[in-house]
Amino acid sequence: MKKEDKVKKIAELGEIIKEYAHFYLVDVTAMDAAATSAMRAKCFKQEIKMVVVKNTLLERALKESGIDFEPLFPCLKGTTAMLLCNTANAPAKLIKDVAGKGEIPALKGAYAEESFYVGADQLETLIHIKSKNELIAEVVALLQSPIKNVVSALQSGGNTIHGVLKTLGERE
Repeated sequence: MKKEDKVKKIAELGEIIKEYAHFYLVDVTAMDAAATSAMRAKCFKQEIKMVVVKNTLLERALKESGIDFEPLFPCLKGTTAMLLCNTANAPAKLIKDVAGKGEIPALKGAYAEESFYVGADQLETLIHIKSKNELIAEVVALLQSPIKNVVSALQSGGNTIHGVLKTLGERE
């Protein structure tokens, strides 16, 4: 590959990395062309971009990105594919789903929610990461719960007072 082509490819990778909030590095060495093609189709359906990259070019693009991606550099060995998306746990769920069907994409590392996850043992952790919208929904639900309890108590309190007054009125 000519130097101009390498510089162009590094710039393209840098733009792709900036476009997406999260990315996973996956080892696709054990996957044949048909399995890789099927995985690409699954990625497309879930709005995940899959790019097979040269490790040295990716390392240069990561270094030039302005973020310190050094914890992921040891993962750049063998055949590497990047799964890029804006939902942190979507690629992890896809990897688990594809691996469960006998195909073997192995997680090398990931950059999700501004944190680094290195190694295949981090897959379960990545699956359970919640998105920003999910966390906001949980906080709103937690904030609403006490208010609902107070309103419920006030509404049932009226019935309780009415019942007490009725019982007292029926007594002699």
